[in-house]
Amino acid sequence: MRPVREALLLMSRSAVVKQVVSTLPLSAGIVRSYVPGETVRDALAVAGRLAAEGLDTTIDHLGEDTVEESQATAAVQAYRILLDRIADAGLGTRAEVSVKLSALGLRLEGGETIALENARRICRAAAGAGTTVTVDMEDHTLTDATLAIVAALREDFPSTGAVLQAHLHRTEADCRALSGAGSRVRLCKGAYDEPAEVAFTDPDDVDRSYVRCLKVLMSGSGHPMVATHDPRLIEIAVALASRYGRAPGTYEFQMLYGIRPAEQRRLVGDGERMRVYLPYGEEWYGYLMRRLAERPQNLSLFLTSLISKK
Repeated sequence: MRPVREALLLMSRSAVVKQVVSTLPLSAGIVRSYVPGETVRDALAVAGRLAAEGLDTTIDHLGEDTVEESQATAAVQAYRILLDRIADAGLGTRAEVSVKLSALGLRLEGGETIALENARRICRAAAGAGTTVTVDMEDHTLTDATLAIVAALREDFPSTGAVLQAHLHRTEADCRALSGAGSRVRLCKGAYDEPAEVAFTDPDDVDRSYVRCLKVLMSGSGHPMVATHDPRLIEIAVALASRYGRAPGTYEFQMLYGIRPAEQRRLVGDGERMRVYLPYGEEWYGYLMRRLAERPQNLSLFLTSLISKK
């Protein structure tokens, strides 16, 4: 599957393929199954429906790798509008937001300062809406800068969440550093194609790293956010929560919108807290390609959608 994954990641950066896919209506089957729409209204309609079913959400306005500061400013404004709408809909206790720092200017000259200030603006808006922010992790070249910005944000907004990727060699140590009281940490396997020098490349090694990291977080005093669709890892997480005497609500599971919805509802039925990662926006293409790279078996469904007349 690795060659397929690498090809899909290459496609995610192809302007030609993007142009072909972008000519399709967003309602085309496979796209719609991962991204509920391009507008705030689309996202909140789904968030409201999920909340009624007992599922929380973390909403991501899609967009990354800004090349001009004006783009970062526009991203901040988009999040402010989203958070205003979350408050208006009374979803502050059920919906938070996820933010990529590259969308806020992290890769620009002086990017750490720009991204931090922009993230602060979003955190203030989130606090006003009665919710919080989780800062997404990106490729390994941004890990140190991202964690530094999260630490700075937590000085004024202590509930700001961090994301760690189990496929990186460093992550177990990062989990130990971030497992203290009040710390919200989303642990995922990792979606970026990283070199062997910094990351595990064998899937079994990634799984073993995930379990080691999960033990650190579950035994700590923070709030682990277990981001996985893997049935075995979910079973292990439930067992670890029991081993370390964690009450329901002191940790949570997270899954992507459109992936294993029946399992999401099963977990809620079992009394677990479940949060759905809900992306929306016009910049859905790169997100979609990375999701297909994570699950190459979905490629046939995607190709079918390309020739669909729907």
